[in-house]
Order: sequence, then C-alpha cells, then structure tokens
Amino acid sequence: MKKLFVSVVALLGVCTLSAQDVKTVYNEGAAAFGAKNYQVAAQKFEQVIEQGMDVEDAASLVATAKNALPKCYFQLGGRAMMAKPANYEAALANFSKGAELAELYGDDTQADKCKSYVAKVYQIQGGTAYNNKDYAAAAAVFEKGYAADPNNTEMALNLAMSYCELGEFEKGMDIYEAIAAKTHPKYQEDAAKAKEMMAFYTNNKVAELQGAGDYDGIIALADTQLAKNPANALFQLVRVQAYLGKKDYAKVIETAPAAAEAQTDEADKSTVYYQLAAAYNAREMRDQAIAAFKKVTAGPAAEAAKAALAELQK
Repeated sequence: MKKLFVSVVALLGVCTLSAQDVKTVYNEGAAAFGAKNYQVAAQKFEQVIEQGMDVEDAASLVATAKNALPKCYFQLGGRAMMAKPANYEAALANFSKGAELAELYGDDTQADKCKSYVAKVYQIQGGTAYNNKDYAAAAAVFEKGYAADPNNTEMALNLAMSYCELGEFEKGMDIYEAIAAKTHPKYQEDAAKAKEMMAFYTNNKVAELQGAGDYDGIIALADTQLAKNPANALFQLVRVQAYLGKKDYAKVIETAPAAAEAQTDEADKSTVYYQLAAAYNAREMRDQAIAAFKKVTAGPAAEAAKAALAELQK
C-alpha cells in the first residue's frame, strides 16, 4: 500500500504544471498566432486555458489566451471561407465556435464579429436558391443567418421577401418592420427599401382580400400588425380604408384622425383625410366633412376633394 501511495503522489507531481510550463505553452501559441498558424495557436491556447486555470501566477496568461482563442477560430473561419473552392461548412463551424467562446469569455465585440460572418456564410449559401426563386429553400437558410445577425439588413430583406412570396405575410412584415425601424445612417437605404416592399406586399394582400369582398379580413390583418406596432402608419391607413369599404362610418370617424397624423407622406395623409371626409359626408355631417376635405392637399385625392367641396359649399 505504501508503494502505491508513493506512486500516486509521484504521478500527481508529474501532472502538476508550473507557471513556467504554462508560459512555455502560451509562448508557443503566441508564436504560432504570429506566424498565422491558427490551428496550432488554438490548440496551444486551449491547453493554456485548460491546464493553467489552477496554476498560481498563470492567471494573466489564461486571460490572454481566452482573449486570443476566439480570434483563432475567426481566422480559421475566414480561411475556410476564402479557400478555392470555399469550404462553407468549415467556415460556419469555426465562426460559430469563435462566437461561442467569445461569449463564454465575455468578449461581446468578438462574438458579434464572428456572428456577422456566420450570417454572411448563410447569406451566400441561401443566395443560389433565392436567385432561382426557390424561396422555401432560401428562407430555411436565411433564417439561420438572421438569427446570428439581425443587423445584416441585405440578407434580412431577402428573408422577408422569401416569406412574403411563400404566403407567410406576417413573418415577412415582422422582418420588414424590424429593418424599417433602424435609424443608423448606414441602414438608411435598406430601411427605405423595407418600407417600399412592406407597402408593395400589403397592397397586394389587401387587393386580394378586397377582390373577395373580405373587408373584415383586411381589418383583422391590420389589427394583427398594429397590435405589434400601434404606430405603423401603413396599417392604420389600410384599416381606415377597409372600414370605409365596409361602410362602417363610425369606425372611420373614430380611427382616421390618428391614422392621418401618423402618416409622413403628404399624399397618404390626404388620402386618410379624404376617407374621413367621405365618412362624415355619408353620415350627413356637413361641417365636419367640409373641414376634412379642406385638409386634402396632395396626391390623387386632391382633385376629388375640391369637387366634393364645391358641391358641399353651394
């Protein structure tokens, strides 16, 4: 028993690393990183983290290794992405590993950087299906990229369009709204495109429901979106229009003033006021109708409003 005890002690002594041992491994990793041998660097930094955690005086080396390790995986992801031919699966694995480790070690900046490249890989992978109008396949890939980086607005626009083309209107609108809500100047062009496409698909959907005489369907559609974002000017306008089509003049009168104020485009604002005036006129509320028609100053409704005013003021 005594000999066994001595052997165990001796074994433990061999496995115990000193701060100098950890430093040696760290230096090997740093040298590999400097030489752009990121695979070896990653292995060495992992060894430093694993074996240096409980070594006295090695804390700073472990901390530096934790900072460097996600960067190794980021570089490995980049190499796989830029290879000829590109190895996208390896790129995804390495970028994802880099993001995971960066989050684990509290480096949010590096985590976001890795995630942005995860999204870029998915954007490339989904591009072929998207260009071939295979929107189901494209959406399945873009979804993963959007989850990794919602700020990749170019890909997000493609995802939203894929949803809308698949008939998943609400999912598409949610993505478009998220893009349109971005205020940083770098998103300005994509935010404007999101608003344009939101209007395009909404008008198509509304036209489809109008063709079926389903004004309640249009109102339900608008209510669903307004429950998520009460300030959405487009769906406020659509709802007022549906109430007018349904001849629910009381609801037009109730909802139109706020809808008009929400509009940022003067033509759209005038359209809502025209609808409000029409509702007042239908209810034989002459003075209110005249006041509303006078607020119609732009867009295609302006001439019709002038004619209506002329009749009411005879």
